[in-house]
Amino acid sequence: MNRLFGTKSNAPKPSLNDAVKNIDERVGLLDVKLSKINSELSTYQQKISRMRDGPGKNALKQKALKLLRQRKQIEAQKDQLETQLWNMTSASMTTDNLQNTMITVDAMKTANKQLKKTYGKIDIDKIELLQDEMLDLIEKSNELQESLLTSYDVPDDISELELDAELDALGEEMDFESEMNESGLGVPSYLNEADPAPDKLPAFIDEPEEAEKVAN
Repeated sequence: MNRLFGTKSNAPKPSLNDAVKNIDERVGLLDVKLSKINSELSTYQQKISRMRDGPGKNALKQKALKLLRQRKQIEAQKDQLETQLWNMTSASMTTDNLQNTMITVDAMKTANKQLKKTYGKIDIDKIELLQDEMLDLIEKSNELQESLLTSYDVPDDISELELDAELDALGEEMDFESEMNESGLGVPSYLNEADPAPDKLPAFIDEPEEAEKVAN
């Protein structure tokens, strides 16, 4: 029975990418054949151009004609394979785009579920209450800072008239001291002399010790 109908193959079916690779390799082989035929045709063309008319020239023409027919058949086969290759490549790109789209959609669904769970746990009323409490704390902190900056030594009710009077008094005092220094009245006499005599020393300064010894 197995000889008549065969057995079921367990080999995996080729994928679209495998088919694209297979056709691409076949197109490459056809390109090699075409390159070889074109090289032979070029050789025949050079020989025919140098030969005179006769049986030999006609024989070469028949060979060249045969190669030309083969080239046309190969080119037609190559065109068919390239068309199939393009169709399968487009299908593969479409499949990849669909897969990427499905992956994106699944990721968006997962993110949407996660966002719903996260936002479902948030209480807007609690957030607003928390903000109100923070504002109250900030206001209390500002009031505390202002109270710490208050000066207790200088009264706050000093008027401009009092300030002007204090400044005038300070100016008069400075003028008085300047006049005293210029007249010498404000400086002791023993400090005004360059080299004061011993007998003119003030009473609170004792005489030199050597003078006492001589007197004794």
